[in-house]
Amino acid sequence: MTWRHGKEHSRSADLAGARVARHATASLAGLVAERGMSRKDLAERMGVSPGRVSQILSGDENLTLRSLVAVAEALDVHMEISFFEAQQTAPGLKETVESVEARPLAPSRG
Repeated sequence: MTWRHGKEHSRSADLAGARVARHATASLAGLVAERGMSRKDLAERMGVSPGRVSQILSGDENLTLRSLVAVAEALDVHMEISFFEAQQTAPGLKETVESVEARPLAPSRG
């Protein structure tokens, strides 16, 4: 593996990570809105400042599993992480896709 290839792979992983973070924060923001909660309400449930919640939901921050789980617990939802094969785009080539998906799920009702 050449140095250049390694750098390109790293950039690819950074882009995929950013997509996953945007997906996760959009899902979380949707759950907050569905519950009619404000960021201040969520912050109180999490025991953090509203500014911290804004950082998490902005998608600009490198989210940790702990921060995602803290939000999921405050929203009373289950969080699941899935790994799956990258999709083929052409023979022998793999598209750079999200290989990790973090998506909070609504709690089961029943």
